[in-house]
Amino acid sequence: MNDTRALELRLGQMVRRRLPWCVAEFVMFGLKQAWACLFAGLLLGAILVSRLVWHADWPVARYDALFLFAIAVQALFLALKLETWTEARVILAFHITGTAMEWFKVSAGSWTYPEAGFFRIMDVPLFSGFMYAAVGSFMVRVIRVFEMRFTPYPPFWLTLALAAAIYVNFFAHHFLPDLRWALFAATILIYGRTRIWFRLARWYWMPLPLAAFFSSLFLWVAENIGTRTGTWLYAGQKTPELVSFSKIGSWYLLLYVSFVTISLVTRETMLGPTPSPGDAGSGKHAPGGFSRETDAVWRQ
Repeated sequence: MNDTRALELRLGQMVRRRLPWCVAEFVMFGLKQAWACLFAGLLLGAILVSRLVWHADWPVARYDALFLFAIAVQALFLALKLETWTEARVILAFHITGTAMEWFKVSAGSWTYPEAGFFRIMDVPLFSGFMYAAVGSFMVRVIRVFEMRFTPYPPFWLTLALAAAIYVNFFAHHFLPDLRWALFAATILIYGRTRIWFRLARWYWMPLPLAAFFSSLFLWVAENIGTRTGTWLYAGQKTPELVSFSKIGSWYLLLYVSFVTISLVTRETMLGPTPSPGDAGSGKHAPGGFSRETDAVWRQ
């Protein structure tokens, strides 16, 4: 068990010793979420800081620095075992599919990257793929950290079909009628009964579509940070303007594509036994840590 897992355990135990139970549950929920989105937070922080300090006459362009920073952080995550190689392969899939979408959307004039850079292909800086990878990193980590279960889970072939339809619509709506309202309805029909179970000191649950909506709100906030810093701009948008609220719907749909991508490698874990509400577990888990990995330290 490495030092990062032991640190998670000590932090969890400290919070639970010093705070009332209900407050500790709320704080631990926030800490786990923050820990899961570590890669995304670092990338977003780099976007903000680089915008404040970067000068156009520096030998390395800001976009290139962001690209190199993202590679370094990903390598560090693997070296510190904050992510497994299996998770890294899933994140790479996010990078590839996201970059493909970037190429198409930029060429279609949906948004632009106004700054110069060496590491770019077809007017798309390569750091942009890591923004999609950050979403993938968050999802694989949050499932592991909260020991999430998804029940009842829809037929797997149906989830694949929905994800494919959503992904294709992101391209096809430029030439054909936009099917997003039908796709919104499909997410409710297919996933409306699915509960996301997550563990703190005991088990809690949330409807999957509601969790996707909340996540899309946070992604919309991140989008506004990106545009306010001039890192990218939507067609017709000026730097001070808010990103259109319609992008919340776009991210809501894209999260289902992301979820199904994750399920290709985590499905067995995600479909574990349904917990009981309020159940603290089978006794094999300690309530102090961040995840099952840290609980192993507690048992030693």
